[in-house]
Amino acid sequence: MALGTAHAILCAESALSGRAIVAFADTLFRADLKLDTDCDGVIWVNKVEDPKPFGVVKLDDKGIITEFVEKPQTFVSDLAIIGIYYFADGERLRTEMQFLIDNKIMDKGEYQLTNAMENMKQKGARFKAGAVDVWMDCGNKNAMVDTNTKVLGFLKDDKSLVSPKLKTVNSVIIPPCFIGDDVTVTNSVVGPNVSIEKGTSITDSVVRNSILRGGVRVQDAVIDNSMVGERAVVTGRAMDLSLSDDSTAG
Repeated sequence: MALGTAHAILCAESALSGRAIVAFADTLFRADLKLDTDCDGVIWVNKVEDPKPFGVVKLDDKGIITEFVEKPQTFVSDLAIIGIYYFADGERLRTEMQFLIDNKIMDKGEYQLTNAMENMKQKGARFKAGAVDVWMDCGNKNAMVDTNTKVLGFLKDDKSLVSPKLKTVNSVIIPPCFIGDDVTVTNSVVGPNVSIEKGTSITDSVVRNSILRGGVRVQDAVIDNSMVGERAVVTGRAMDLSLSDDSTAG
């Protein structure tokens, strides 16, 4: 059961020793990361239009974090925490997260890493804000599709993106696309900005700006801005989808 970021990180408590980097799995970034040893930690942030879904930070004029706020519903800051952290003392972080759990200190129903960091800050820890060149969120369907488009753009000149085992009949592939092994495309247009995993078949359809997992079957459909789970079946109409594994839409 998901109990929040602090609980999730504490599941890896044996790795929280000495200097530690924590990176969430649902974020991608491009950056030359530099670990500032003149502080107790670095929290990487990025300016966003809508900070409500994120933890955010407030800074002083020296770039030191003065406040952590989890998912503010009124404006506090537009500097969103993007899920990359450096801690100079992993044991200290572990202790603060364990304190939250032992005392059932929750925010919005979860044990929050931001609360642990706020406690550390209140006890004198100094955290600095770090910046990245590019941040690509993967926290929801639209963000994931947008991130897929950006990654394909970075890799557009990589000839290995399209498997030599792709089977096409009377079809057009518009790059950039990633296409895995044993994909079959018949009487269709695929691309741009499409990622397709192994064993998927697309027939009499148009697929663009989408991610199709392995074993998907698409027939007589137009798919745009979509994520389609493994072994799902899509037939018969234009769609903007977020479809789970082993599901059917049509």
